Amino acid sequence: MKPRVLLTNPIDPAATDVLCVHAEVTIAPDIQPATLYRAITDADFVIVRAFLPPDIFDHAPRLRAVIRNGVGVDLIPMTEANRHALPVANAPGANARSVAEYVVAQMLAFSHRLPHITNTFRARGWDDAKKIGERDAGEISGKTLGVIGLGSIGSDVASICHQSFGMHVLGHERRLDLLPACVCGVTLPELFARADFIVVACPLTEATRGLINAALLSQVKPGAFLINISRGLVIDEAALIAALRDGRLGGAALDVYEQQPIARDHPLLTFDNVLPTPHLAGLTHEAVQRVSRMAVEETLRLMRGERPVNFVNPQVWDAALARWQQIDTRH
Repeated sequence: MKPRVLLTNPIDPAATDVLCVHAEVTIAPDIQPATLYRAITDADFVIVRAFLPPDIFDHAPRLRAVIRNGVGVDLIPMTEANRHALPVANAPGANARSVAEYVVAQMLAFSHRLPHITNTFRARGWDDAKKIGERDAGEISGKTLGVIGLGSIGSDVASICHQSFGMHVLGHERRLDLLPACVCGVTLPELFARADFIVVACPLTEATRGLINAALLSQVKPGAFLINISRGLVIDEAALIAALRDGRLGGAALDVYEQQPIARDHPLLTFDNVLPTPHLAGLTHEAVQRVSRMAVEETLRLMRGERPVNFVNPQVWDAALARWQQIDTRH
């Protein structure tokens, strides 16, 4: 009998077709906890694109491994995965270029005042829109960029902005001695004080939860533009709203929020200088194909009993093999 794979959400159809050759594939009808509890009961593998309930693995006696269709493993209760000896794999870097292009697009849109100009053009006509461009539009070339988190996405953003636009790039992460050559490592307060554009690209961990707080935002360079493609909980939203309201920040591009989906009447959606999107920076057609292909490749490796290439918790491998033998004996 083919192994059973649960998808919390659909993935790229071509990748799904490949998976169906080797496994019996089920897509959860919705991502409510009760639905996922039922769906995972007889699953051997789960490919994740939604938040899993903290106790989900207590309902999964056959489960062998968890594969993240994406990068961030905050969707997965990692402590419980480790306790149950469940290998977790992900797909790092597969959507980095798409997210990096999103960041640059938002920087250009803000700097050139494109949303404001477009809305004014439609509402009030040619002359009023043109005046906004002449008075307020600017270039990003030669400006200072600050990147928080220099993983595959942050490094891609830094490289594009330095090489293509001649931007001065400041960076901050745990190891300032391992930054790309085009990035000057600085403290967070210095980055906020100097950068014209600030990109938040670090993973969500206990160390980064609420990292961008009121104290840090009080030191921001006047008129700076903040872009968050990390996770909403990395930024204190109340502090961000205050910084936008009193004009310390020039604006923000937000793809993630503390609560998702964000409420339609949320204060962040009331600012003209906030460019909001619904967590889609990495969802270009090309990125979806790459991420899904990588997730399926990792699933097939695990089906063959091989270690995944992108192993998030390799310390559980030996215990996982022993657990798999117990599952085989029971079934």
